[in-house]
Amino acid sequence: MAHILLVEDAPDNRNIAELILLDAGHTVVSVGDGASALSAAASLQPDIILMDLSLPRLDGWEATRRLKQDPATRDIPVIAFTAHALPNDLDRARAVGCSAVIAKPFEIDTFLNQINGFIRPPLERSRGMDSSSALHPHSRNRK
Repeated sequence: MAHILLVEDAPDNRNIAELILLDAGHTVVSVGDGASALSAAASLQPDIILMDLSLPRLDGWEATRRLKQDPATRDIPVIAFTAHALPNDLDRARAVGCSAVIAKPFEIDTFLNQINGFIRPPLERSRGMDSSSALHPHSRNRK
């Protein structure tokens, strides 16, 4: 399955999301603020980043903007994982580079389906192919 970086400052939200993702077979590394997300993303090179937008030290909007400006991390899909789900918030999340938005509270199956939409099968990952790009134009193609 996928290597996921979960950026969430609320312990309850982080624990619930981790349990769901681990139960689905994913590997999860969690950090609690945007500044930590930048260093973790650069060193871990996760398949997906789930980014809360209201974070201490460096908010998720700015952290995502910086990730998308960095050649080492710009191709990693960032999914906003947020309670900020008003149209203006969604537009802002997309403007800084989020590929999708998962609104909190979330329904477990919808949550997993959205994440799975950004995961390439292991065989394709090992060959550097991305057959999902037609369905998900913001998904990355690692070579």
